[in-house]
Amino acid sequence: QVQLVESGGGLVQPGGSLRLSCVASGTSYSPHVMGWYRQAPGKERELVARYAGAIIEYADSVKGRFSISRDHAKMTVYLQMDSLNADDTGVYYCTALYVPSNYWGQGTLVTVSS
Repeated sequence: QVQLVESGGGLVQPGGSLRLSCVASGTSYSPHVMGWYRQAPGKERELVARYAGAIIEYADSVKGRFSISRDHAKMTVYLQMDSLNADDTGVYYCTALYVPSNYWGQGTLVTVSS
């Protein structure tokens, strides 16, 4: 059973940075798709950034501020978030697609506030 565990969330001031990590366990295979979604209070879950093979996709709202990276050996994907603003507040979820199943982490809370 694949498990995803996120870490790195917290409280940060506007303009600050955070780095999220997500470690996959229970498998030695790399996922077909792996990345990050977020859900702000009262809103639907939305894509932030993800790898689909060698292709990287970012939400328009985070382009130029967020950067996704991965370490295959550590089965880990990272999300570097810079120039954070209040609209980035939410629960950030790691997701991984191991066809045919899609897995989600428990989420890590990011709060951007002064």
